[in-house]
Amino acid sequence: MEAIHHKKVLIIGCSGAGKSTLSRKLAMRWGLPLHHLDALFWNEGWIPTPKPEFREMLKDVVAQPEWIIDGHFNSTLEMRAQYADLIIFLDFSNWLCLSRVTKRVWSYWGQTRPDMAEGCPEKIDMNFVRWIWRYPKDVRPGVLDILRKTQADVVLLKTSVEVERWLATTPQRNTKGGVL
Repeated sequence: MEAIHHKKVLIIGCSGAGKSTLSRKLAMRWGLPLHHLDALFWNEGWIPTPKPEFREMLKDVVAQPEWIIDGHFNSTLEMRAQYADLIIFLDFSNWLCLSRVTKRVWSYWGQTRPDMAEGCPEKIDMNFVRWIWRYPKDVRPGVLDILRKTQADVVLLKTSVEVERWLATTPQRNTKGGVL
């Protein structure tokens, strides 16, 4: 079985694609520290961290020897991609992403979900819905440009079945860093 050599992993995609779910599974499987961009960027009451401060926080995270970072955040994607050795792009349909976000809002309404900063209860608005709907046209082309330029290994997954198949084929790291 192939040794796990990925220690700096980005999981990107549209809201609702399943980035946080996959990142939790992969963090447990590979024993890597997990960082959710939403939890780093947002402060109580949905107050954003100023962009220069956010970039500095991310520089500290990517300088660490091992990590999984999930989240999209266009403004820092290129910088994070420079440090990654594996980028997983969940390239799902906007219909699926929108339906998952709707389900998530319903499930967590008035509560803070586990991958979000404390004090940011789940919500949805038309700007967020529009961003999800327009993601394939407005955001995806830029993501693909970054992926074409990166030195990292890239895994592009388009369906939940592909995600589960890929995850099932990844070896599990034991506590000493080897492969089980």
